[in-house]
Amino acid sequence: MKLLFTALFCCASFGLFAQTKGQVTIIKDPLIDSLIAKRIELNTKPAGSGAIIAKPGPVVSQMGYRVQVFYGSDRRQVFNEQSKFNSLYPAINTYITYKEPNYYLRVGDFRTRLEAQRFMNELRSNFPTLFIFREKINAPNLEYNDDTER
Repeated sequence: MKLLFTALFCCASFGLFAQTKGQVTIIKDPLIDSLIAKRIELNTKPAGSGAIIAKPGPVVSQMGYRVQVFYGSDRRQVFNEQSKFNSLYPAINTYITYKEPNYYLRVGDFRTRLEAQRFMNELRSNFPTLFIFREKINAPNLEYNDDTER
């Protein structure tokens, strides 16, 4: 009797594992495709009339160094320090991170500690507390001369 119930239960359970292939329907806003096309167009367009252009490609991250310029718990003060830094060094990237309870302003994407140390020495007159941190950085875009591609 137990064997009969076990066999019946096994046969009935096979129907539970049967799956049919379905169809996936993706519903999205048509503006997404136009935004992606616009971004691709902007990234592949030559940068002005100059001979040096940035080669389009993905942002590659690697381990490197950044200089911490400021940290504090006041958000407005961190943004003020960022604007002060950007006015002095507009070509250097700035990064604000928040780890409770402080905001941290770190600058630069340096591949070596020596590059970061040189930049830190340059900053010392304008920013009193500076530290170097090893973290994941955005690799700088390598520029190439348009004349060599032809």
